[in-house]
Amino acid sequence: MVRSSRVGLWTGTVLALGWLLGAASTPVAAQTVPTLPKASSAQPANPAPLAAEPSLPAASAQASQQAPAAQPAPQNPTIKVGIVQRFGEQPDQSTLTLEPPSGDRLSITFETGGQTETITTTGPIKVDVVVQPLPEPQVRERVVLSTHRSFESAEDSAKQWRSRGIEVEIAQPRQWQVWAKRDTYSNPLVRRLLMRNLEAQGSRGAFLQSRVERESPKASFVINNFRYTRDQFSIAAGTNRIYVNQGTSPQTRQLFGGSLRIQPNAYGNYTLVNDVPIETYLRGVVPHEIGLQAPPTAIQAQAILARTYALRNLRRFEIDNYQLCADTQCQVYKGLSGAAEITDRAIAATQGQVLTYGNELIDALYSSTTGGVTASFSDVWNGADRPYLRPRVDSVQSVWDLNQFPLSDERNFRSFIALTAGFNEVGWDTFRWRREGTLAEIAAGLKQYLQGQQHPLARMTSIRQMEVLERANSGRVQKVAVQTDVGTVILEKDEILRALIPPRSLLFYMEPMFETIAAPPAINPPTSAESPTGTPSSTEPITPTPSPAAQTQTVLKGYAFVGGGLGHAVGMSQTGAYNLGRLNWSASRILEFYYPGTRLQPLTDRLVLWRDPDQVLTNATSLP
Repeated sequence: MVRSSRVGLWTGTVLALGWLLGAASTPVAAQTVPTLPKASSAQPANPAPLAAEPSLPAASAQASQQAPAAQPAPQNPTIKVGIVQRFGEQPDQSTLTLEPPSGDRLSITFETGGQTETITTTGPIKVDVVVQPLPEPQVRERVVLSTHRSFESAEDSAKQWRSRGIEVEIAQPRQWQVWAKRDTYSNPLVRRLLMRNLEAQGSRGAFLQSRVERESPKASFVINNFRYTRDQFSIAAGTNRIYVNQGTSPQTRQLFGGSLRIQPNAYGNYTLVNDVPIETYLRGVVPHEIGLQAPPTAIQAQAILARTYALRNLRRFEIDNYQLCADTQCQVYKGLSGAAEITDRAIAATQGQVLTYGNELIDALYSSTTGGVTASFSDVWNGADRPYLRPRVDSVQSVWDLNQFPLSDERNFRSFIALTAGFNEVGWDTFRWRREGTLAEIAAGLKQYLQGQQHPLARMTSIRQMEVLERANSGRVQKVAVQTDVGTVILEKDEILRALIPPRSLLFYMEPMFETIAAPPAINPPTSAESPTGTPSSTEPITPTPSPAAQTQTVLKGYAFVGGGLGHAVGMSQTGAYNLGRLNWSASRILEFYYPGTRLQPLTDRLVLWRDPDQVLTNATSLP
């Protein structure tokens, strides 16, 4: 993998000071994704299944005809998936049990005194985190430049910071963040000079995050009644299958193909990483992403997208030395425990197939429900649009013309949301929805969001008014103004969903909700003559009389969010694909509907996995 060169303390200080003093900055090396190792010969692409587990069937006859025997076998690279990302962060989640399948054994490999040692066992291995006191307190400190809901937004922000000459790295301690690169800004003085310069330039989102640590977690494992404490160790099984249990119940036990590795991450704890061939990985993704009730061709489309998405996104966790996560911030991955025959058949029938545009893997984004219209990339995140990701009505009927009636117009949009028939997603609960929130509920969520960003208006206590300022042609809300008791907050694109609790997507409009409450009685002014000093001229006490005016008033109570869809709505609608599959559409036709102009190809060395869409001719990385 091509990386920007690591800079020593003195060099990093000089570079940082040069930027702070306005000197020309050294260009940052182009970011590229890791190269993909081929599946090891010791780790077969499709190892023999357990008796109780569905086997991976051979591809159908039709698929065999499409891939003649004379062609080379599809590539099946091994990828690195963080299946327990922050192991040791919470005391009640700091124990793992690793077990081999019946009749197999585990081999655990680690370093001792500069030598590699391997121990084998047929029993379970307990892995935990032991907290050890530090000889003296240590300060862990970093400059957080921005915080985001999604990787896509963080990556665009990182690009903007680099354009200003600041070396950065993308992290995910919980939320996605862009950090000033720790190797470069390793000196406390340099970090403070950086912050001072950013503040002078009006940067509002950056902050210095510091904490004092008095103890340090250390990963350890117990085998043969002996405890080993190591920062990194790997675990393998003869059948390339290992059970992982992060709880105490058999229901929390999951089976993973490939091998495992415990390794430190950037947040002071550990990650359990699964090294797994991508075709095996898909067996733990597709059932949980599309569901087992989907039509076969919809499942095939999902398998192609999941494969393409994984290979294009291997750069996400470079800071932590793995590639993908196992939740909705990447793709839901639960190992082989949930593998099923119907999804295994779809994976086998599409083995090695990826979706491309100009010999480059596409940004294979997909979501649950579009609400009747897909979105452009830039409707949700900042950054360049992709030509194959553009708004289209999610219907095989002519229910709406986006060119004649763009949904950026508020009147058009409300008419569109009122439609409930003719779309691919009709019948799904998330196709249309109405969700309400009181001002207090909305304010609590907004305040938490602002506090996480250390926003200047995080001291707000109440909301006075909200308004949609801008929509995209797909109807997605682009900007919302929230007037608080201390100022107005402008929320943009997917950050709206992070800050506001009620909406399920960006496809919504707001209706104010009012309530009638008892008003304090109006008091009539005294009628007796007053002296010039304001003191009544009479010594008799004056009793105010209530006004006969109405004793109630109408006040803003909250907002109803009326809209449709669940998720970002860029690319394929999974619920929409159900309908197209039931109409007997092939997988390739479904994909062409949602990603026009793309092409299905086998995974080969000629294909580019990822390149910066803003720099089409650079930053390309291909399979080795």
